Amino acid sequence: MSSNRGKDSAEGSSRSAGDDHHQQPQQPAPLSRYESQKRRDWNTFGQYLKNQRPPVSLSQCNCNHVLEFLRYLDQFGKTKVHLHGCVFFGQPDPPAPCTCPLRQAWGSLDALIGRLRAAYEENGGSQETNPFGNGAIRVYLREVRECQAKARGIPYKKKKKKKIQIKANDDEAKSSKQTC
Repeated sequence: MSSNRGKDSAEGSSRSAGDDHHQQPQQPAPLSRYESQKRRDWNTFGQYLKNQRPPVSLSQCNCNHVLEFLRYLDQFGKTKVHLHGCVFFGQPDPPAPCTCPLRQAWGSLDALIGRLRAAYEENGGSQETNPFGNGAIRVYLREVRECQAKARGIPYKKKKKKKIQIKANDDEAKSSKQTC
């Protein structure tokens, strides 16, 4: 009888262990690097709004708050941006250090705005009222890009479309086939 009891309890425990396994909620898949960064950025922006005096709710947020946030982030930047009076202004690789400020790089700000724009809409905001998509933000980013390009002596030029080159390559390929 004791052997039956051990057998029953063993069967029962294996059944309950299997049942417990099916009842446990599955862990969600880990977030991608982009999704994790977007969540961190969204939380940081929300905290920034809460720390304003007086605090600003998300529904009251406008492009001016976004611009102030971008300017606030400059203090944590790592990109040297030479001032007009600096002897290294316009030099891509200055030979010595200078006292010019560190700023957020244009590319980092541009990516940040893209993530925040997506997060705003994912968190219930409408595309029409999205402060991150406002024209003033695009103008600010363009000015930052141009300023940093001049300060580093690296012009940003629009890339020419490669369709022209592809056509030229196709024409060369056709002419070489005809001569063969």
